[in-house]
Amino acid sequence: MVVHNPNNWHWVDKNCINWARQYFEEHVVGVKSSAGGSKYVEVASVSSMEGDCEVSQRKGKVISLFDLKLVMMTKGKVDDEEFEGSITVPEVAFDSEKEDYQFEISIYKETGKLNEARPLIRDQLLPQLRDIFSQFGPALLQTHANDIQVPQSQVKSEYTRANLTQSKASESASSDTPKPTSAASTKSSTTGADSKSAPSSLSKAPLYNTTALHLEPTFNVPAIELYQTFLDKQRIQAWSKSPLVCKSTKNVLEVNDEFTIFGGNVTSKLIECSPDKRLVFGWRLNEWRQGHWSRLTMEFHESKEYHETKLQVTWTGVPVGEEDKVKGNFMDYYVRSIKLTFGFGAVL
Repeated sequence: MVVHNPNNWHWVDKNCINWARQYFEEHVVGVKSSAGGSKYVEVASVSSMEGDCEVSQRKGKVISLFDLKLVMMTKGKVDDEEFEGSITVPEVAFDSEKEDYQFEISIYKETGKLNEARPLIRDQLLPQLRDIFSQFGPALLQTHANDIQVPQSQVKSEYTRANLTQSKASESASSDTPKPTSAASTKSSTTGADSKSAPSSLSKAPLYNTTALHLEPTFNVPAIELYQTFLDKQRIQAWSKSPLVCKSTKNVLEVNDEFTIFGGNVTSKLIECSPDKRLVFGWRLNEWRQGHWSRLTMEFHESKEYHETKLQVTWTGVPVGEEDKVKGNFMDYYVRSIKLTFGFGAVL
């Protein structure tokens, strides 16, 4: 990063969201409970990361400003029963203390036995994650502070030289972790286009900086019924309360079928389907730039013991700034409407 800032006087900032994504992928993936016993759990992947992450400086003082929401996928077993789930951290912020972090634990296909995984996650995984999150801020400054300042040898102002010295001393005192790799991740969910953000035949170049969303609504219905609700054209027209326009005349959507709903405001294309388990759609608002598609992935996790299905939604390629609109519309016009139309669960 080239800096033209005499005496490090002016405000300069650097977007570090790519690096943040890589940092968490390197540090939280693989965190696991201690070996031994019949119970085991580990962090399998980072599903999504939303928010902002920057390093800034003015008058020689360097600060980090970040506010992130993180969703991590987990896997493990209780006795011989394997499970998958997620841990959501609503806020990892620059001013968060180690004990401030909140965690939302979710177990897919939950049973009475699998509930035993929750104490294991709380007692063994969460303390490790708290340590990692508390070290993120110092590591961020250690890696990127020098990129936004001219060398101290080029600073003539005693005021900014003093601030620079103070910042470096503070950084050194607060950071007790090795410096992570600073190469930007090409898999970032927030800058550039996700490699899975759209059908390759529909979008060839990034038209927006994008982010990823993660949702987990629950429906009181078997997975097969919920699965069909997203494919049967009559059901789609019932819960969307709008005509479905599609070239195919068949009653059920098939792979590569493209269609519009909500009066033409939403265009979607079925990319992949695995009965009762997984659906993948290309999805776009028609007000988005022509050619830009997001990728909406739904995975169905049925708990026969609790007579419910958890819908794991991973949504990539959403333009930055559109997250709240997309999330709100999905929860209102998809989830809430489906529950009200077919009685698939309580509506709050």
